[in-house]
Amino acid sequence: MNADKKMRLYSLDEIKDEFIGKKGTAKRDNYEQELQLEVLGDMIKQVRLERNLTQEQLGKLIGVQKAQISKLENNTTNVTIYTVLRVFNALKAKLSFKVVLKNRQVRVA
Repeated sequence: MNADKKMRLYSLDEIKDEFIGKKGTAKRDNYEQELQLEVLGDMIKQVRLERNLTQEQLGKLIGVQKAQISKLENNTTNVTIYTVLRVFNALKAKLSFKVVLKNRQVRVA
């Protein structure tokens, strides 16, 4: 490749800044929150499958219908922390939350 025509590489944050918005903007915050919920749903599904449980079986363990588990795994519903804790407790998985308060991190187990 010609030295005059070097390709510039962009970081993921630079791309998100350009196409979604800078950190701290409403659009970027909403994107990051949705992404985290999607990851959480994937984690629920992965652990459920590792435990050889169906969605129906997991639902029975925590007292909800199979459809609710499906919605959790596919990030198609708002979910309360209480429900998330019940799901991971039923899966016998440890869960912790990280809360960031103005340059200070707090871990909540």
